[in-house]
Amino acid sequence: MKLNPFVKAGIGLSFALLWSCPTLAALTEAKNFGLEVKATAQSEDDRDLGTQKGGDVNGIGLDLRPWIYGESGAWSAYAMGQAVVSSDIIETDTLQPSADDTTEQSSNDDRKAKKNYLALREFWVGYSGFTPYPGEILKFGRQRLRNDDGQWRDTNIEALNWTFDTTLLKANVGAAERFSEYRTDLKELSPVDKDRQHFYADAAYQWTPGQWIGLRGHHTHDDGKLDYAEPGVASDPLDKRENGDLTWLGIEANSDAYNWRNTNTVNYWASITGMKGDRDTVNTLNADGSRPTNGKRSDDVSGWATDIGVRLRLDPQWQVGAAYSRASAEYEQNGLQSNRSNWTGTQSRVHRFGEAFRGEMNNMQSMSLFGSWQLREDYDASLVYHKFWRVDGNKPVGSNGIDAVQNNTDDVTGAILSSTSLPLEDGKKDLGQEMDLVVTKYFKKGLLPAALSQSIDEPSALVRLRAGVFKPGDAYGSQVDSYMHRAFVDVVWKF
Repeated sequence: MKLNPFVKAGIGLSFALLWSCPTLAALTEAKNFGLEVKATAQSEDDRDLGTQKGGDVNGIGLDLRPWIYGESGAWSAYAMGQAVVSSDIIETDTLQPSADDTTEQSSNDDRKAKKNYLALREFWVGYSGFTPYPGEILKFGRQRLRNDDGQWRDTNIEALNWTFDTTLLKANVGAAERFSEYRTDLKELSPVDKDRQHFYADAAYQWTPGQWIGLRGHHTHDDGKLDYAEPGVASDPLDKRENGDLTWLGIEANSDAYNWRNTNTVNYWASITGMKGDRDTVNTLNADGSRPTNGKRSDDVSGWATDIGVRLRLDPQWQVGAAYSRASAEYEQNGLQSNRSNWTGTQSRVHRFGEAFRGEMNNMQSMSLFGSWQLREDYDASLVYHKFWRVDGNKPVGSNGIDAVQNNTDDVTGAILSSTSLPLEDGKKDLGQEMDLVVTKYFKKGLLPAALSQSIDEPSALVRLRAGVFKPGDAYGSQVDSYMHRAFVDVVWKF
């Protein structure tokens, strides 16, 4: 199996980092190594809402994640690999690129997901000697960046990140850029990630017990080379067609609502974010196939978004709540988000905008009602209802878990000549509604090194069902199927 240069470099750096730490014997005594085994079964029907052949997934996969960690004084190092084998192209990882991103038709296979692959998830070195606080660490390398709501950061990426986490103050400052996916099947980055740098900072203060207020900022600088339209030259989805600079500034307040262990009778969260910047976009060819007068157009963009929610504890086990989110037509997220968090009050992270629909904060508003149940640290469950609308009924929405297309066919034979994304119906705002169910049973609880709190997805073995059923609304038109579903059963065991 041929590895690209970034994967080779990552493997070499991983070994260098780890062998610079204590000997393997010392690591064994501290039990700072392990293997996470994850088996996933996926059932997915009508991702394309019946607009093309395929769009269904039914398969099982095995995901092996060996990891090793070492400390020496204030220094630490960590690496995690990954080996996946499966019967279909399934998602064993909630952080992996969406299926429509990695299977899009292209003139090459450099970003075509495969059933089996090897990967490097993380490899970093850390230093925690700048302050005497145990929650402070500077990390350099490919690492898991994550904030509580998952709407700003939740991804594995090459970064220099400083974290300061104490009882009264939490802060993060860093810079990041994606150079590779470090997967043997994905040899090229998505266009939006090419030559895009991220700079971010946030701070939150506990002004009274259990009540936090904070500020967040993020800036992306993208000066990657644009691929201009050329007559007679076919375009490729991997070509870069947009670049520019965008800045996000936001304020948030919450009652430690994303901490599933808190016992507050009432929990809340609220955030508002503004975005401003400029964007250059490649112009398409003229209708007659000739080159446009201007190769690109430049625009100033601005937008805002808010996310609010409240959760009421009925007794030690049961909670109910509601949440509302709205993002203006030009607002977009920064590209590092997963939108997964503990917003329902359980240990399981649930997608904020539907396990099936997987919406993003772009020209969309949503209302969610939910109930959740947590029995000690052994079981949890969340049942969620979502309703989605467009904010501007004449503009598209951000990427999501739906991949409906519009086919151009031959008038005589009926053969499909080409396919493009299905445009939403003008003036129609109703995107649809969804029901989600997430149920988990936990086993084999154990303590992990504190520095790995962001790296290890699940601190214990478990069995989990994640399922969503989406019913498309009027915005998708009347020719699409009535329902689509996406369901996973995950079994995770630790060695």
